[in-house]
Amino acid sequence: MATECEAWLNSNPVEAADLSDFFVSGDEDNGGTAVSNKNINEINGNWLSSSSNNIHEARLKAKAKRRLRKNSSRDSGRGDSLSDNGEVVRGTAVAPTSPKSKLLDRKSRLGKGRGLPKKGGAGGKGVWGRSGEVYEPEEVDEKDPNYDEAQENCVYETVVPPLDESDFEKTVTPIVQEYFEHGDTNEVLELLAELNLGPMRSEVPSLAVSLALEAKASHRELTSRLLAELCGPVLYRSDMENSFDKLLQELPDLVLDTPGAPQLMGQFIARAVSDQILSKTYIEGYKGRVDCEYTRAALDRAAVLLKMSMGGLRIDNLWGAGGGQRPVTQLVKEMNLLLKEYILSGDSKEAERCLRDLEVPHFHHEFVYEAIVMVLESKGEKTFKMVLQLLKSLSASSIITVDQMRRGYERVYMDIAEINIDVPRAYFILEQFVEKSFSMAIIDVKLRDLCPCRHMTSFTCRKQLPALIRGIDKLAGAGRDL
Repeated sequence: MATECEAWLNSNPVEAADLSDFFVSGDEDNGGTAVSNKNINEINGNWLSSSSNNIHEARLKAKAKRRLRKNSSRDSGRGDSLSDNGEVVRGTAVAPTSPKSKLLDRKSRLGKGRGLPKKGGAGGKGVWGRSGEVYEPEEVDEKDPNYDEAQENCVYETVVPPLDESDFEKTVTPIVQEYFEHGDTNEVLELLAELNLGPMRSEVPSLAVSLALEAKASHRELTSRLLAELCGPVLYRSDMENSFDKLLQELPDLVLDTPGAPQLMGQFIARAVSDQILSKTYIEGYKGRVDCEYTRAALDRAAVLLKMSMGGLRIDNLWGAGGGQRPVTQLVKEMNLLLKEYILSGDSKEAERCLRDLEVPHFHHEFVYEAIVMVLESKGEKTFKMVLQLLKSLSASSIITVDQMRRGYERVYMDIAEINIDVPRAYFILEQFVEKSFSMAIIDVKLRDLCPCRHMTSFTCRKQLPALIRGIDKLAGAGRDL
């Protein structure tokens, strides 16, 4: 009940004098006079004097001020104020500035401030300090309760765990296979240096050689170069010897996948001795204590090659250079030797094998070009027929693709004018060779029609003959009419 009275009093402020009732002393029967309410008042059944009335008014004003301050924190925009006589004066509505109403408003509640960033730009989330500020090394406080003297001179380094046998092959095999593609030994050295090989260090040469045995001759040459580069920066000579010892012990198993493994292993050993990654006494250390026939064959092959090297054989070029790594002049020379050997022996299978061993499928158009030029420069029919049979065999076995065959013929078409200077009958021989190639399905009709001709009797100009004959007939008929 008291709370309702206070609420009503706040909403309907009244004068303190109105709080008392008008009192008339005496009854109508007694005819008494009325007592003035200026000196005596009654509140809640209590008679108050003037001094008590003033105290009550002060209490009401203080209570109204407390209520006003309490409400200002919740609604500071109403603009309520207290008049001199204790009345609450309602002001106009003002937009609230409390952070509770504007959660993202970081301005001052008082509307003051210079608009500068907090803490001079060094505050806020994700900020490491003022722009351009350089932090000096922090001095360790020995009086700090968390100070530990044992950690004062600690050095922290990244520790790479050593590879175990299960992870070694999974990690190193892709590196070696990728090396067979790009041939960059420096990249392999960097990748292996990042690994902690540990006790598996001697397994690197054996893994590389075992992969090279099943690869091409160019890959074996790359493997020999890689072993020479690894000895020193990554591997020791003892690691190389242990690796080759393991390979010789595993030869019976390697022969199952690579029948020529003993001879290839002998070449690897001879090349390693020549590159000084194996000692010269390595082969002599096995004399008299070899029971396996494959190991004995590999060591004998290495010993023979080393003896031949004393007579002038270059062991460093034992495998030969890989296709794209050889100069063009050397490839052209080897192709000419291959063609000459084929003309003498007539063995097309051997010619196919030698061409495949060159490992230059992108350069087979040069082989076609040299073969046709050899036919143009020859004097007998033997070379003409044998080259046709060889090109037919290479085309049927897809050793020489259609694109390479077409490029070889087109190169001859472009150079026939210069060839004709040295070989006067070059145009005539070329026309016959192209016609025979088309009849044997070596080339198509489009490539045949591109063949250049020197005389009108050429088959490439036969399509124009009917039109010429009709033109001559028309001219003859016109002459008769005249």
